[in-house]
Amino acid sequence: MEVPLWLALLVVGYLGVKLIRPPAWLIAVLLLGGFLLADSVLAPAIGTFIK
Repeated sequence: MEVPLWLALLVVGYLGVKLIRPPAWLIAVLLLGGFLLADSVLAPAIGTFIK
């Protein structure tokens, strides 16, 4: 069974917010930090670490 990455992330994120209830500022920092890291010089290093 193959599930698209965006769908898996959406489900995990939704369940995490519903079950753990982190503060809104923490969610914003994680989203913004991930967005900024994806467009930085460190992106290729992170990409090889994840694969």
